[in-house]
Amino acid sequence: MNGHIPASRFLIVLVLIIPFWEISFGASDIDLLLKFKESLKDTSALDDWNPEINPCTWDYANWNGVLCSNGSLWGLKLEHMGLKGLIDVDSLGLISSLRIFSVMNNKFDGPLPNVKRMSSLKALYLSNNRFSGAIPDDAFAGMPMLKKLYLANNQLSGRIPSSIALLPKLMELRLEENLFEGKVPDLNQKSLHTINLSNNELEGEIPASLSKMDPESFSGNKKLCGQPLEACQPPSPSPSPLPGQAGVSQKNASVLKLVLILLVVAIVLMLIAAWAVIFYRKSQKAQMDRASSLEDLGKMGSASSFGNEKVAVKPPPQAVEPPPKKSENGKLIFLREDLQKFDLQDMLKSSAEVLGSGTFGASYKTGVFGVTYVVKRYKQMSKFGREDFHDHMRRIGRLSHPNLLPLTAYYYRKEEKLLIYEFVENGSLANKLHAKQKTNQRGLDWPSRLKIIKGVVKGLCYLHNELHNPILPYGHLKSSNVLLGKSFKPLLTDYALRPVINPDSAHKYMIAYKSPEYARTGHISKRSDVWSLGILILEVLTGKFPENYLLTQYDSETSLSTWVNQMAKEKRLSEVFDKEMGDVKNNKSEMINLLKIGLSCCEEDAETRMTLQEAAEKIEEIKEDGKMNLFRSNVMPEEESSFLNG
Repeated sequence: MNGHIPASRFLIVLVLIIPFWEISFGASDIDLLLKFKESLKDTSALDDWNPEINPCTWDYANWNGVLCSNGSLWGLKLEHMGLKGLIDVDSLGLISSLRIFSVMNNKFDGPLPNVKRMSSLKALYLSNNRFSGAIPDDAFAGMPMLKKLYLANNQLSGRIPSSIALLPKLMELRLEENLFEGKVPDLNQKSLHTINLSNNELEGEIPASLSKMDPESFSGNKKLCGQPLEACQPPSPSPSPLPGQAGVSQKNASVLKLVLILLVVAIVLMLIAAWAVIFYRKSQKAQMDRASSLEDLGKMGSASSFGNEKVAVKPPPQAVEPPPKKSENGKLIFLREDLQKFDLQDMLKSSAEVLGSGTFGASYKTGVFGVTYVVKRYKQMSKFGREDFHDHMRRIGRLSHPNLLPLTAYYYRKEEKLLIYEFVENGSLANKLHAKQKTNQRGLDWPSRLKIIKGVVKGLCYLHNELHNPILPYGHLKSSNVLLGKSFKPLLTDYALRPVINPDSAHKYMIAYKSPEYARTGHISKRSDVWSLGILILEVLTGKFPENYLLTQYDSETSLSTWVNQMAKEKRLSEVFDKEMGDVKNNKSEMINLLKIGLSCCEEDAETRMTLQEAAEKIEEIKEDGKMNLFRSNVMPEEESSFLNG
């Protein structure tokens, strides 16, 4: 015997060993996972956690929410499952192979769990829950491998734990939309490339180590200063001390008496001023209540954003006391110099036509000095102060592009805001696509639809190029926000509003938050605008309304892109296109090319999704004569061939 085992005997040994290895593999991990599950509530999403079945078969997960790598438990991704209760970090900390733990978008509340017990983690995702209270300063001590820490959209308070600054490999930190206060810790990790501390209550100077980060990462913290925000103001000099004296002289007593008299006079003047302000605010409230009545009357006649029958209403005839001219309360702030200025009273005196109640509030049409305007009323901006709001409106007012509807003016009040635009006669693209047309009107033909998409893309590219800081340059791209001017020239509206929309309303209503990436990870990016563009392209080509917009979050079963792909697989692509476009036969190759671009913009994985620049270049190449080479993508080639050949 030379010690060499015959191949047949080796196979027999392997066959005998493997079953025992599978049974024994990870037995302790299974027990720990089941113990962790017992600490939770509402665990119906984890019903397939069967102790008789291994969680992992190499890279394949047998249990819901389990991530596997080379036969080992690598992570837990338990997102959007409605989970509650306590998180048994003691049990999870004993799973030596656990590197990723995510329970984002659940219903956990109370203090943050003692996460440092899971010392081997590389990524910890706890965003979009209801965790509250202060975090211990050493909460993340002893976690040398942690690279990604997400605690956004909770109710955490107190100071940011200094132990975060001691994480040597930290790359991404998301703490936005909490109640953190105090100073920003000095995070000088060279690996740190993403940070978001926006919408907290932080104060003081931003450390130099973070001075090159995106300014939007610190927005919503009114007392923060220093690069990349505005420079900090130097402290006021201390008043010079009075020279010491043994006693108060008669002269100083006279001065003191004079000061007291002046102080009393100042107090009296302040009381008078306060009374004037109260009187003015009551007058202003009455004025805004008149604007409110427009909405109430409008709801009786129109509630559809697709242009139901409009109801003309007029404000009550009673007079309203005009506000003081020098006060900014009640004043319309104009952003355009080419139009005659007017005030709120001028607007309220004219007849108004309620257009409907949209996502964020009511809209109505009114005419002032021979020009027709649309006034949009917002109540979802109350968390933003006067100066922050003014700054952002001025930023929007500086935008200028042929495919953007310019903001004419705005009105600020703490409880609600008004945005004023010029009226666009042809209405919205949604109205043109989905509302019943009059018998003498034709639907949009193919050249008009292609022209509209090209204009939309140009406007969207401009926003992405001009607005470098916001995560979402648009954020709310949909057919009802594409207005049609003369010759059906598309004009984008309601753009760049995410920074001033309250986070809870943004997450609930804005189109970017209905994207696949937000449903899966709780994150959005500029590519979320690309997904919105893809859905818009498919809507324009098919004439079908995107049902996914009516849901709280993305659902692939109701996605328009899922339906188009399914029709392609069933070789029914010819049934996809809207019959209102007219002559499909002579334009079918261009339609298919645009359809494939739309599908590439709708890829569920944001990283593999077509970029906006790529989409713009491909769309610009599409000609009405059909001479463009077919753009290759995932649409079924057999179906494409059969459709092109008739």
